[in-house]
This record gives sequence, structure tokens and C-alpha cells, in this order.
Amino acid sequence: MADRTNNNEESRPISGRSEPEQAPDSVTTGDGGYGWVVVFSCFIQTFWVNAWTGSWGIIQAALLLQSGMHNVPASTLSFVGSLGLSLTVALGLACVWLSGVIGARWSALIGILLFGASTIVGSFTVSNIAGLFMSAALYGLGGSLMFTMSNNLPLQWFSDRLGTANGLVKLGGGVGATVMAIAVQQLIDKVGIAWTFRIIAFASLASGIPTALLIREKAPPSSSSINVSLFRNPSFLFLFIAGFIGIFALYIPSFFLPTVATSIGLSSTTASGVMACYNACMAIGRLASGIACDKLGSTNMLLLTMALNAVTMLAIWSTASTLAVLMLFAALNGIANGAFFVTMPTAIGRLLGPNAAPAGIGMAITGWSVGDLLGNPIAGFLIAATHADRATSIVPYRSAIFYAGGTAAISTALVLVARLRMDTKLIKKI
Repeated sequence: MADRTNNNEESRPISGRSEPEQAPDSVTTGDGGYGWVVVFSCFIQTFWVNAWTGSWGIIQAALLLQSGMHNVPASTLSFVGSLGLSLTVALGLACVWLSGVIGARWSALIGILLFGASTIVGSFTVSNIAGLFMSAALYGLGGSLMFTMSNNLPLQWFSDRLGTANGLVKLGGGVGATVMAIAVQQLIDKVGIAWTFRIIAFASLASGIPTALLIREKAPPSSSSINVSLFRNPSFLFLFIAGFIGIFALYIPSFFLPTVATSIGLSSTTASGVMACYNACMAIGRLASGIACDKLGSTNMLLLTMALNAVTMLAIWSTASTLAVLMLFAALNGIANGAFFVTMPTAIGRLLGPNAAPAGIGMAITGWSVGDLLGNPIAGFLIAATHADRATSIVPYRSAIFYAGGTAAISTALVLVARLRMDTKLIKKI
């Protein structure tokens, strides 16, 4: 039996015989007021979370050129980045619990302090792989707190404009990744990797601490972080699995685009420009998809997002032997990549309602940890196995690209199943 929306409103939680009965929502959401200040604070938090991930590919390429890193394979360094990414989502449930104990403001404040500490540690260990792993671990701890708060706080303040609010919050991540992709390359060229880390630390603490103190919660904090009964909801189950599989592919372009660009004959400056295009389009995708979620339906937009992600990797990236084609891929895939991080939590939030959504989103995001940890290293191993990192064309990269595109295609199919469970009419706003 297809799931149906109550009163045909996409923003209401979906119910049906095959799904667990949800308790009535105890949180009364609105749209506006101090919520926009909270959105701004979350914007800054996600700016720094994604500044790290958006520029790691550039840092990784610079580290590999150092004499002390010549014997370190690219797959090992990509694993450093993947460790940070995986911890950011793996600790989501723990962060939901912690915020229920100490509150969202203190959680965000601890998060930005740990982020600053991670880059300070990184600045003293640029030639030490163990130190870089420690830096990534600290980033993962801090990033998880900031990322979890940015996903959950808009649910307390917004209902009809939840998509727009989420889009603005995640726009901060797109802006952070875009700005830092350019800034990091310039800083590395001028002051070196170590001082680049230190400058990031000072800037993040100076902007992140004051804005964390602005955070205010509308509802009493709850330490409930797990609700296993949600898996009895078929739509949530399929969305959970779609995210679990789809995340394997999402960070591969941001980690390996600079390497691909130099392999096809582009300079490091041009490669950073490609990354800037990718990150800028991620920012556009985050904001535009948030607005579209409110207009067209969040699950509909998630389906379109995953389809675009799969098609761009399989059909465009695999043939990107020139700057023009690579830029086309960077633009379209960047839009799809950025949109995922808005459409997925918005779709789950509206499916479950504000009472159950924090636990549901936390569970879904925690499920991403396996893909965040292993997705990029698998691509790195495939690149190493085909000696693509020493190639002068796109051809040796195709095994890694098809792996990424294949996981995205499977994720798209699972979102489609979830969407059809809700309603078989694909043109309906859901």
C-alpha cells in the first residue's frame, strides 16, 4: 500500500498501515523570528565544516609534493581525509545525545574549538602521517558536533520554510568550500602548508566562537538519539539505505578532481579553479535545492539530485579529457552533490515530523560513516591499481569513476522506491 501524506501537505509527516505510529509532535514550529539568527549561526558552522572537506584535495596534492611524503601513497592520504569525514557523521547519534545533555549552544562551541585544535595540530605535523591522522580525528569530533547541530536546529524553528532554512544553512558549507579552495591554494603558494593550517585555525575560532554563542533552542533539549522503530517505516528504511550507499560516491570528486585535472595536463592553478567551480556550484545546489524542496517537494528533489549525480559521473566525468568537459562535470555534479546534503535531511524531516526527525536524521547520517570512511580510499586503491595518478589521460581513472557512478545509480533506484511508497504519482509534491 502506498504511503500517503496527511491532508495532501508535503510538510506533514507521512503515515500509513505499514509504518510505525508516531507520537503527536510536541514541538510547535514556526517560520522566522530568531530562527533566522540560528540559521546564520549554523551557516558559519557549516562554512568551516565544509571548508576542510572542500580544500582537502588541494592540501592532499600539496602534501604529496613534499619530500617527506614521497613514499606515502595517495590512498593513505585520502584515508586521512576519509577518517575526518567518517567521524563527522559516525558520531551523529552521540552528538544528538550530548546536545540533549548540555544544549546545542555548548555543543556547537565545543565543536568549533575542536576544529581549531585540529588545524593547529595539522600545522605541526605536515610531514608526519600519524600527526595528520590525529588532526583528522580532531576535525571529525568537532565537525560532527557542528554538522549535527546544523541539521537539527532548523527543525525547531521552521516548518513551511524548512527547505529554505536548510538550504541557507548548507549554503554556508558551499561558500566555505568555494572560498577555501581558492584561499588554501594561494596560502600554500605564499606561506606553505603549515602556516595555511594556522591561518585556518585563527579564522575559524575568531568567527565560530561568537556565532556559536548566538545559538538558542526553541524546544527543551532531548537526549533521545535512537528510535529503532523508525525502520518499520518502509519509506524511511529505503531513504536510510539510499544514503548509506550513495555517500560512497559523494566525496570522490572533491578529493580527486585536482589529481585528475593535473593528469590531463592542467596546471595546479587551473586545477584549483576547477575545484572552485565545483565548490561554487555546490553552494548554488544547496540554496536552490532548499527553495525547490518547499516548492516541488523534498523527496522529489532528492530523487532528481541522485539521478543527476549518477548521470554526470557515468556520462560526463568518464569522458572529461579537456578543460571544458571537466568544468561541465564540475558544475553539474557540484550542484547535485550540494543538493544532497539539503534534500536528504529535509526529506527525512518532513517524513517523520519534528518530534521524531532529530533521531531519524541522526540515525541516517550515522549510517553515512561507512561510506565516508571507505568510499574515497576504494577510489584511491582503484586509481593506484591502474596507475592513473601517473597517467596523462582520463582513461585509467574510469574504473574509479564507474565505481562512483554505479553506487550513485543504486542510490537513485532506492530513492525512487521510497518515493513510490509514498505515492505512485511522481508529479505530486512530496
